Amino acid sequence: MIARVPTATLYGIDGIKIDVEVDIARGLPAFNIVGLPEASVKESKERVRSAIRNAGFEFPGDRITVNLAPADVRKEGSSFDLPIAVGLLAAMKAIKTESVQGHLIAGELSLDGRVKPVRGILPIAMLARHEDIGTIIVPAENGREAAIVRDINVLGADHLLNVFHYFKGDGELNAFEPNDDEALEPQDTEDLDFSDIRGQAQAKRALEIAAAGAHNIIMVGPPGSGKTMLAKRLPSILPRPAYAEAVETTKIHSIAGLITPDRALITKRPFRAPHHSISDAGLIGGGAHPRPGEASLAHNGVLFLDEFPEFQRHVIDALRQPIEDGNVTISRVNHAVNFPARFMLVAAMNPCPCGYLGDPKHACSCGAAQIYKYRSRISGPLLDRIDIHIEVPPVNIRELAGDGYEDPSRVIKERIVRAREIQRKRFTGRKVHANAQMSIRDIRTYCVHDTQAEKMLSTAVEKWALSPRAYHRVLKVARTISDLEGDGPINEAHIAEALRYRVLDKKLT
Repeated sequence: MIARVPTATLYGIDGIKIDVEVDIARGLPAFNIVGLPEASVKESKERVRSAIRNAGFEFPGDRITVNLAPADVRKEGSSFDLPIAVGLLAAMKAIKTESVQGHLIAGELSLDGRVKPVRGILPIAMLARHEDIGTIIVPAENGREAAIVRDINVLGADHLLNVFHYFKGDGELNAFEPNDDEALEPQDTEDLDFSDIRGQAQAKRALEIAAAGAHNIIMVGPPGSGKTMLAKRLPSILPRPAYAEAVETTKIHSIAGLITPDRALITKRPFRAPHHSISDAGLIGGGAHPRPGEASLAHNGVLFLDEFPEFQRHVIDALRQPIEDGNVTISRVNHAVNFPARFMLVAAMNPCPCGYLGDPKHACSCGAAQIYKYRSRISGPLLDRIDIHIEVPPVNIRELAGDGYEDPSRVIKERIVRAREIQRKRFTGRKVHANAQMSIRDIRTYCVHDTQAEKMLSTAVEKWALSPRAYHRVLKVARTISDLEGDGPINEAHIAEALRYRVLDKKLT
């Protein structure tokens, strides 16, 4: 008898429907899984065999064939355990095959029959809705995550016997109801606030502009000037993600296995800060079976690269595509996978190898050749893609010891939210969410400026030999500065301030 159980596998950040077909036929005892299974799927034979026996069933001594259709799609992961076990029970006539219809099942089994959580449940639940499958059975620990998806019934299972009794009609599974109010409730934030930072008014202003327009920014300053402190407080002023953004971010973290049972939806913009020893696969994503890297885990949030020149050059140059396109494409011989990677790049670096170039209190011990070599670790094309370059000077001790008023994150965030609302209305119906994502056509439409502003910008382009890309990025930053003031036209003052945030262009010319 053949039994069919719907399940799913992951491809990039999406799910692909898989039919688990189980056939029990007369012959020498055997248990075969076909349909391009990876090692983790092949090993499910032993987990399923032990789980069925320890649940009190007699494992069939016939020839068992499990086909994972379509057969040309590679399958991996432990989420096939539960659907294979249910398929076996149906093929053994322990449960009716008709009762399984209309259910998509995913979960890992322990040897004693307990159902264990798996990664990637959110995209699997979204696939179930897309395929018009009314009910999904998942591990109980994954229930809240799956319940983010609306218009499907989510049932959580703790043990294989619970699933058996549910299909027999004499038992119930845990039902998870979607709760948008609870899901969208802001998560607790760390006690990091911009009011903790004394001085550095220009750097804080630059970060406010960067947050308001989702611009990339690089901070240059000596050790102890507060670059890392500033970057770590950036999430406290970023606007709360919309529901669609939160779901998209959660999908990526779900695939990476970073979702905890106590919090189903990521309602806080991610902040990722990888060490400079990271590989290109760790930063961009990759592997034999491609996984999202730090760039994708920072989607809709912040990717902070401290000690920027210490990263391997080919690693940080790999960021060029995601910065421009907002996604990462990982190609293999037989397939290519796309991962979203629309993030704010925040980089920090010293002005020279010793760190004290331009510091009035410390003498720089670096020669001109050393400084050039250090800065040339960052390629011109990558630097061109960073909208804001800002110097972070040492803080005066009087500013540190002072008790003057500093705007808290809450106040700064209010200004940023107002600017983002202006941009939301401006780009209604488009896939553009902030000024930094404008195309050249958008720039021509929304970055109109007067004659004096154009004259100033043209002079700067000629004097500093700015590239066309840098020219457009100056206009984007000027548009954001204007939005912070209330969506007026771009004028000479806005262009002048935007040009102040190209310090590395000036230094290198």
